[in-house]
Order: sequence, then C-alpha cells, then structure tokens
Amino acid sequence: EVQLVESGGGLVQPGGSLRLSCAASGFTFSSSAMSWVRQAPGKGLEWVSSIYSYISNTYYADSVKGRFTISTDNAKNTLYLQMNSLKSEDTAVYYCAHGAVVADYWGKGTLVTVSS
Repeated sequence: EVQLVESGGGLVQPGGSLRLSCAASGFTFSSSAMSWVRQAPGKGLEWVSSIYSYISNTYYADSVKGRFTISTDNAKNTLYLQMNSLKSEDTAVYYCAHGAVVADYWGKGTLVTVSS
C-alpha cells in the first residue's frame, strides 16, 4: 500500500523558513518522480515542484523558483521541500505526490500559514 505522510507545516512570519517532509512507503522511492503541490484557501491546486532524483533533475514553478528547494533522502524514503523567504501568498495546504506530470498517489497535506 502506497503511503505518503507530510509533516513540518505551521505558522511562520513573512520572510521566514520552513522545511516540509514527506515520508513515503509502499513503492520504490529511489526510482520515482515526486512532487509538491499546494492549494491556497479558496483556490485550486497549484504545482510547486518536482524531482527526478534518479537523474538529479528538479523543476520549480516560477512563483517559488529561487526560494524553495526540493530534495530527497533515498535512505530514509523521504521527500523534502525547503521553503525560504516565505510570503503571505505561500499560505496553503502542501501535498506530497507520487509522480510528476501525472500524480497517482497523494498525501493528506500539511498546512503552511505565512502571517505576521
């Protein structure tokens, strides 16, 4: 059974940082593409970033490029999203997803609130 469990969300002030984690199980993590997708309050899903760790390729939405960094720890089957210079518009539920162009499994999400 595929499981994706996000953690690390919370309340942070504008300009602050957070690191999200996604613990994965039930599939071969090291050969999988993984993504982060977010949903702001009252808005639709927005793709944030994807990683193909087996070929060391990463991709970012323009809205987070230069501020967010996606990475993996294959020994721990864990996906990360380091978020720096956070803005109020980054407030959203962040989901970890298996896949990139098409995501077939999703976690339940973790809430990030950027507010002073």
